[in-house]
Amino acid sequence: MPETTPKGLTRLAFGGDYNPEQWPESVWEEDVRLMREAGVTMVSVGIFSWALLEPEQGVYDFGWLDRIIGLLHENGIRVDLGTPTVSPPAWFYRAHPEALPVTADGTRYEFGSRGAICHSNADYRAAAATITTQLAERYGDHPALALWHVFNEYGVPVSACYCDSCAAHFRRWLTTTYRTVDGVNEAWGTAFWGQRYGDLGQINPPRLTPTAVNPAQALDYIRFADATMRENFVAERDILHRLSPGVPVTTNFMTALSQCESVDYWAWGREVDLVTNDHYLITDGRRTHVNLAMAADLTRSVAGGAPWLLLEHSTSGVNWQPRNPAKAPGQMARNALSHVARGSDGAMFFQWRQSRCGAEKFHSAMLPHGGTATRVWREVVELGASVEELSEIRGTRTQADVAVVWDWHSWWAQKLEWRPSEDHDARERADAFYEALYDRHLTVDFAHPEADLSAYPLVVVPALYLMTEAAGRNLKRYVENGGTLVVSYFSGIVDEHDAVHEGAYPGALRDVLGLTVEEFSPLLAGRRVRITGPDGSELTGDVWTEFVVPDGAETVWTYAEGLTADYPAVTRNRLGDGTAWYVSTRLDAHGLDALLGWAAEDARITPRADLPYDVEVVRRAGASGDYLFAINHSASDVKVQLGADGTELLTAERAAGGLAVPAGAVRVVRLDG
Repeated sequence: MPETTPKGLTRLAFGGDYNPEQWPESVWEEDVRLMREAGVTMVSVGIFSWALLEPEQGVYDFGWLDRIIGLLHENGIRVDLGTPTVSPPAWFYRAHPEALPVTADGTRYEFGSRGAICHSNADYRAAAATITTQLAERYGDHPALALWHVFNEYGVPVSACYCDSCAAHFRRWLTTTYRTVDGVNEAWGTAFWGQRYGDLGQINPPRLTPTAVNPAQALDYIRFADATMRENFVAERDILHRLSPGVPVTTNFMTALSQCESVDYWAWGREVDLVTNDHYLITDGRRTHVNLAMAADLTRSVAGGAPWLLLEHSTSGVNWQPRNPAKAPGQMARNALSHVARGSDGAMFFQWRQSRCGAEKFHSAMLPHGGTATRVWREVVELGASVEELSEIRGTRTQADVAVVWDWHSWWAQKLEWRPSEDHDARERADAFYEALYDRHLTVDFAHPEADLSAYPLVVVPALYLMTEAAGRNLKRYVENGGTLVVSYFSGIVDEHDAVHEGAYPGALRDVLGLTVEEFSPLLAGRRVRITGPDGSELTGDVWTEFVVPDGAETVWTYAEGLTADYPAVTRNRLGDGTAWYVSTRLDAHGLDALLGWAAEDARITPRADLPYDVEVVRRAGASGDYLFAINHSASDVKVQLGADGTELLTAERAAGGLAVPAGAVRVVRLDG
């Protein structure tokens, strides 16, 4: 079995992307000296260096990389070595312009950015294999090597290409998937609009069409593009496994739903030796720490609950959003340690030294343009010391309370054209339900719809438009065996081919929810609907309503107005030893909190009434002990009840029963026993 932790790294990872090729060698000694001052334990090297390593086809220059890796090794800094296949050199594209990707409308991209790759192109694949082999043969047993880093952020900025090479590859993929053209016709429902194919050679990618393209074809093309990128990763990974045994291989994910939507990370998580992730705050005025926690929980879940590694985040502001504010004092540490609390065995950044040139010169770094006299540098050094103090937690696992069901295939399908309402957004519902659980101080695991859910007292389905029959049976079995399930509207509607399940909505969920939906009735923009309870209390919904007909379920809340007046809005169905809740409208934050409160009572989840708003408490546990992270995102000092005595690792103070957490601070307690 391949190793799953960075080789030779005995502490938490702390460091970032290091691009020494952007600087004269006279700077390198200073870099490494400052890395040691900051407590850096590992850096990522070579990710964008193909043009320097192979300046002409078949002509290699490894001298500079030999020297920098040697310098890092002499100073006790481990190396995450990149295969530079995200950015082929200009000479490659001059020789193989067809390796540049083509958009659905027939436009071919040009060289001059990054990630401009047709992943089906045979010349690209051959060149990527060659440079990877050269690197593995030269550095595969280097004593500094901790981790192999393939490519960079697959799916960003390009995942799908629509060229003729991709068309031929797509037909091969369809042959493997469906075997015959009849299988494709059946899966895609090509009888509609006379789209039936006589042979596979007639099929092209879903390029620009006059109106809506076949949705099943479009969905399969997203799957194909994702699988094609994964084929290329596996090809490089297998070279590295063969030539550099014992060194884990990864590629940096972007699991946050705000940052990448074209990659099925459930599938990718099974292919990497160590799950790693890049995360950047979306500074749109919302509570950025909630999105951070969600991304960390999702990454840990993709890793199967095992420790993972934060490979990139920012020390302060980024440069690629419309507005890029700096992080507040202390926010860098809170961000980094929130990822650690939720399972990361380290905290790394993009990048070490801030670039003077290029598109990301205004992106913050560990060593800013202003050097060591800056606030950012002082906070980096302080954080490095904190990460060192937490090294004993390495290898422990984050403990979750509840599960949220999520599936990238369903998200892809729901985003296709011609749905009942463009205002219903799967990501928005996932964000909203997660935030409601976060505010109840519940730690979340994400789960695939067909995964074993038996460990969780409460499972939430915020948006699962596409659901297989197997997933439907899985959720029904979960409830029958005593689980509490919460399902939001427009879930269980279609199968894996985007075909509506036979019979009434909600298809695969009818039995477990104990109801049918006669008709969807989305609301017009800006419209709201009142919902009343038996005691006269009210909730508010918007975006969506439905004509729900109970078939065993009890009505808990009822629409008070509109077309669906007097129809159930929220239902509860007892099935076997468990309970399934259904909400057929988009509740606001108050309504979601109420709904999850009722479900939590069914699940016998005791609320953390002692924890204030924006204070998160997360546990990690393992052979080295049981650790409680308390992170105070608020502007007020708080006291957190521990339930046991312990030692606070960052201050070395004893904590007896309660723990004082100053405003904006992080505290980590090793609990006694």
